[in-house]
Amino acid sequence: MNPTITSPAPRLPEKVCQPAHPSGAATARTLTKAAHGLWLIAYCLLSIVYCLLSIVYCSSCANPGSGPDGGPFDETPPRILSMSPRIGATGITPRRIEIHFDENVKVENAAEKVVVSPPSPEPPEVSVSGKRIRVTLPDTLRPATTYTIDFSDAISDNNEGNPLGAFTYYFSTGDAVDTMEVSGHVIDAETLAPVKGVLVGLYVGDAPNDSLFTADAASDAPDAFSTRAFDRVARTDQEGRFSIKGVPQGTYRLFALKDVDGDYHFSSRAEMMGWTPQPFTTACYPDVRQDTVWRDTLTWDSIRVVPYTHFTPDNVVLRAFTHANRPRHLLKTQRDVPEWFRVYFTGPSAFTPQIQGLNFNEYNAFVEDRNATGDTITYWLRDTALLRLDTLSLCYTYYETDDSTGIDTLRTDTLNFVPRLTFAKRAKQQADELARWEKQRERRHKRGDYTDETPPREYLNVQVRGTGSSMAPNENPVIQLPQPAARFDRSGIHLLLGPDSAQVPARYELRPHPTSPLTYTLLAEWRPGQQYTLRIDSAAIAGLNGVENREVTQRFRISAAEEFGSLFVSVVGLDTTAVVQLLKDDKTVLQTARVQADGTASFFYLRPGKAYLRLFTDTNGNGRWDTGDYAARRQPEQMRYYPKQLDLRAGWDTEVTWQPDELPALRQKPDGLRSAASTQAKTRGAHERNIERQRSKK
Repeated sequence: MNPTITSPAPRLPEKVCQPAHPSGAATARTLTKAAHGLWLIAYCLLSIVYCLLSIVYCSSCANPGSGPDGGPFDETPPRILSMSPRIGATGITPRRIEIHFDENVKVENAAEKVVVSPPSPEPPEVSVSGKRIRVTLPDTLRPATTYTIDFSDAISDNNEGNPLGAFTYYFSTGDAVDTMEVSGHVIDAETLAPVKGVLVGLYVGDAPNDSLFTADAASDAPDAFSTRAFDRVARTDQEGRFSIKGVPQGTYRLFALKDVDGDYHFSSRAEMMGWTPQPFTTACYPDVRQDTVWRDTLTWDSIRVVPYTHFTPDNVVLRAFTHANRPRHLLKTQRDVPEWFRVYFTGPSAFTPQIQGLNFNEYNAFVEDRNATGDTITYWLRDTALLRLDTLSLCYTYYETDDSTGIDTLRTDTLNFVPRLTFAKRAKQQADELARWEKQRERRHKRGDYTDETPPREYLNVQVRGTGSSMAPNENPVIQLPQPAARFDRSGIHLLLGPDSAQVPARYELRPHPTSPLTYTLLAEWRPGQQYTLRIDSAAIAGLNGVENREVTQRFRISAAEEFGSLFVSVVGLDTTAVVQLLKDDKTVLQTARVQADGTASFFYLRPGKAYLRLFTDTNGNGRWDTGDYAARRQPEQMRYYPKQLDLRAGWDTEVTWQPDELPALRQKPDGLRSAASTQAKTRGAHERNIERQRSKK
């Protein structure tokens, strides 16, 4: 009911004083009429103000979300009024399930979040209409089976987006409902970041006799994970959490799978996956938890103890990974210019592809350049006569993965490479450029200008990288070429120590890159605080096409020792198989150090700033983190993170004592890396907005 605003109506004077003498009567009557008119005008104005105030007040009551402050936001999630069939029903085979709510609702991203278990090749149809959600199931349901429809956090009200919470509908086509639950998290094995939207499943049956429960990869028992769909399945949320409900009592292994082809089982090494190394047995017991009772939207009233059934295991952590040897296929080929052609694969291979020329002699015809991941190979032509061929035709033999067996087999394709810019077109462009220059020179000569008499010439663009204005004593400059060198006169490379007025030669070593013919690293004993000059003489380097370099001069300074800090890490409980990495962020490794026999790892010449630590157990001793292999039943090498951010300071030695297994994997990663790499930002809920609203009013 709207409040009523009352105000006293203006009253007219009951009696007007008579004038003191008769001649004032007319004047008195005139004054009485004037006063009466003024009172009428005041009355009308007051009535209008009253009406306006009433309208404004009623409007603010009817629209709590409008105006400067329309009241607190609704925090109440939608409430289920009825379900058809009822939840937990047995002996039914429903075609449709309908859920009715007390307000309009929405289902966010149903195709990804809503999961029916056991899964079916035909996905369920989820539709929303006002206050009703309808789920249409496949025609055929398994007999004597518990079915669950896991909505996760997909259901929310239509106005404020208040989530219903983790909700699962269930029924059984048999006489009883399986009630066990299995829950946990899926994290990336290398970064420990939560993995969103992956399937987590298990199999029901005579599990201990399945090869899933043997560590022997050569077991002859059938491998369910590679041959048939999951029996029970769930999907992880944005925090990587999953909960599989409707599980029969038994012993299982869990599997995580980024199901690319939608068949609900592991069918390709390109699919991200993970599995529990040890089996587990489901169980439950009565337990209690603490819930917060809120007095209003901002103030909590009390903590109450609520009994519930605790299902285990509820803390399974699956470390998901992608296989190193992904399925290998020829992806595409490329030839932009006559000097090279390039072949792209979907994955690396240790096998070097073989080339047989069809219109040329392939012997010693190419310089091979592999990228860092080994899935892209560039072939540079040594023989300049081949540049004039419009088309290079060749037989290309390489390893390709058979999709049906997953085994790499040799395959030979006939490839034809035609450059986008042919040798003839390039020669014409160069001739046109020379003709333009000659015309410009004639014009200059007519003006008496003879300053530019050198015709245009192509040079080899040699670059020096990694120095900048200053360089740390443990860093080295890199000489980068645009194409492999046909001639490299190392006597034309000069490293000079000291300022320009007093330079002396410094000793150095030039080391070629192990896989790329375009990169050379210059090593020297750098003196902190000193000036250096790296000079490359003109024509010291010539490319395969005969083009030579201009003179290159690079001046740089070696930073003084006091400009850096040091870090000493004492690792507790691990041996020399542990390798510690110093990180700038999740993708940038600053330095790497192996743990020594005394349990320490040391880092020197560290620039001031924020940094992080992680380590992995290098089981094969190759110095790098290795992923897992399901066929060999080999888990990925275990990664651990130091839970705190480091603040490195110039001139300081930072000492850290680290117990890598003190915290579980889910709690190890520091906040500075979590926000930058893994989790998505959560949308502010109504409760957070109410708190912000209350603060803004103070």
